[in-house]
Amino acid sequence: MQHLRRMEDRIVLLTGGGGGIARGVARAFADEGAKLILTDLYPGGMEKTKAELERDFGTEAFTIVTDGADEDQVKAAIDKGVEHFGKLDVLINSAQASASGLTLVEHTKKDFDIALYSGLYATFFYMKHAFPYLKETKGSVINFASGAGISGKPGQSSYAAAKEGIRGMSRVAANEWGAYDINVNVILPLVMTDKLAEWGRENPEMFKKNLDEIPLGRYGDAEKDIGKVCVFLASYDAKYITGDTLFIQGGVGMKP
Repeated sequence: MQHLRRMEDRIVLLTGGGGGIARGVARAFADEGAKLILTDLYPGGMEKTKAELERDFGTEAFTIVTDGADEDQVKAAIDKGVEHFGKLDVLINSAQASASGLTLVEHTKKDFDIALYSGLYATFFYMKHAFPYLKETKGSVINFASGAGISGKPGQSSYAAAKEGIRGMSRVAANEWGAYDINVNVILPLVMTDKLAEWGRENPEMFKKNLDEIPLGRYGDAEKDIGKVCVFLASYDAKYITGDTLFIQGGVGMKP
């Protein structure tokens, strides 16, 4: 069977490009022919992702160290990426930091600001300044939210607030940008990461309990499960899907 190349000649900007989940998403896009613009506050992981993509898929990745909380840096990064590749087809906002594990009353304003600026504000800045380029290509936006915002997971107040803010903003953008044939969607991933694996080794009973609550009986794979759904949402096959939230959680959080 011939391998699909749905992202051939497409340019994808991925924030948080040095992270484990983002790396898996980047690999999924590269596997289907995309070229990547990677942004991250920290260069180390981002350069590792770039090396992987070029080695394993022979694609080009362009990296830009960017603080997503700084609007000027975000605009400059987008402009620089478009100057390098000539256009922008897909924007994926995955970067997020937070003071996880603190109860609501333990949070300080600084703790809350970390989540809001790295997630909600960064997503706003990237969407705002990518819009002129996405309008030219009739592109797609994929924003990461979280089941923590849906379920109200304890210890995640600032994280949940940022992620639910991103969901609300995405729905507004879907309505405003539909006239330009730009579709905007949100995903809620449940994915295995190095940190989760480490936590599982330290807390085997709790890890098994959490695993047992997943109908499909496993955590998602960043590339095969999360990344491939992102590729679909960015493809022409999904152009009539917008303003939606997709739960990629192995059955957790089923909705009527």
